[in-house]
Amino acid sequence: MKVDAEDVRRVMSAWLPQQRWFAGKSRANEITARLLATISTAEPSVQIWLADVRYPESADPELAEHYQVPLVLRTDPQDQLEHSFAGTVLDADSGQPIQLYDALHDKEVTGLWLRAIADSARVDGVDFVRSVAADEIPVHEQSLALTAEQSNTSLVYGDAAIMKFFRRLEPGMNPDIEIHAALGELGGQHIARLLGHVEAQVDGEPWSLAMLQEFMTTGSDGWQLATNSVRDLMAEGDLHAEEAGGDFAAEAHRLGLSTAEVHADLAAAFGTAVLSEADLVARAAAMNARLDSALREVPALAEVADGLRVAYRELAEVAEPVVAQRVHGDLHLGQVLRTVHRWIFLDFEGEPAKAISERQEHDSPMRDVAGMLRSFDYAARHQLIEVGVTPQSDFRATEWADRNRTAFCNGYAEAGRGNPNDSAVLLRAFEADKAVYELVYEARNRPNWLPIPLASLHRLAENSITN
Repeated sequence: MKVDAEDVRRVMSAWLPQQRWFAGKSRANEITARLLATISTAEPSVQIWLADVRYPESADPELAEHYQVPLVLRTDPQDQLEHSFAGTVLDADSGQPIQLYDALHDKEVTGLWLRAIADSARVDGVDFVRSVAADEIPVHEQSLALTAEQSNTSLVYGDAAIMKFFRRLEPGMNPDIEIHAALGELGGQHIARLLGHVEAQVDGEPWSLAMLQEFMTTGSDGWQLATNSVRDLMAEGDLHAEEAGGDFAAEAHRLGLSTAEVHADLAAAFGTAVLSEADLVARAAAMNARLDSALREVPALAEVADGLRVAYRELAEVAEPVVAQRVHGDLHLGQVLRTVHRWIFLDFEGEPAKAISERQEHDSPMRDVAGMLRSFDYAARHQLIEVGVTPQSDFRATEWADRNRTAFCNGYAEAGRGNPNDSAVLLRAFEADKAVYELVYEARNRPNWLPIPLASLHRLAENSITN
């Protein structure tokens, strides 16, 4: 089979904006399609395409975003793949119609990636890199595509492995691969083993396409565990958080301790630095810029903007040395799993919207701590959006959040890296910056959730004025 790049471009122009992982849904764009590799020539043929997306109205219309689109080419429609149908093109040689489907949802072909990793294959400039013995790659397992992710696509192979395909690509090794490899060499206890990864030469540079990890079959999602605890508390009448059967504080304490241990591993693997006065000023300026942008989208933010700017100014004026290192970059309850023995941390790629070079920069560990503290606040309050807020439910949500935030910080301190509350200025600025990001996200996607970050921003703004 042979398809024309212009035909694929036409299909992608209609299909890409419908995908959860496509970042440019609300912007006028121009898409170019190019074939990266043909993974299999046997019918059905499997190819990896790149979609280069430019935004004519942006400040730099020549700057492109790049997306990975694995496609399976079939001569006949497949009812079981209807949900992943991208479009129809004509065979460039025979003129017969070819159905294009997202290959990551076609169980008949997803084993190709595992077999290629097991063989340490190289196909059309795509390298399948194996990190363990070949017999540890579960080549005979069928895949199941997970539905929860927004920025990537993950496939679970039986109960043995999970493969994450990076949808938005850029030059360089993805930090998720880089960090898992480094922490694996250190014997880190809070990560899943890296089994392999896939990279390609694009425009003369290596780009990361996917990574394969051990699948934690006994892992329970941190967000689900925390929200179950809140649900139990709300159903317990007049009991306090520490009296309810589903109290989460002990797990929050362990999670804080585990976070500190991960930070220690990251410091050992990648070293540390000290943020200069100019570094802090630059971070505060970036926070103010994000606040300015958010104000244009969420006018209600004006009520607290002055207080937030005080918090950012306090960050810029910190006099004592601020130690920086590699961090997770996007830490929250949805990025951790509780197994029988320990907490496991996932997705070290950081914020996908940032360039890889930015995600590899050293930063204060308090950025990760702030992200987790924000997540406790979300876990406590998201159910109030559904059932409505009463004085009692608001009090109990606040009590749960405060109890678990405190437990997390105490656990972090137990590891000997200091109590995060002793870095109140850093923590407040990072929390506020994260909550501003949340506010914009909710305004665009879940307007009824706006009260969660907005209430936190009121608290943070008041604290910065009074402290």
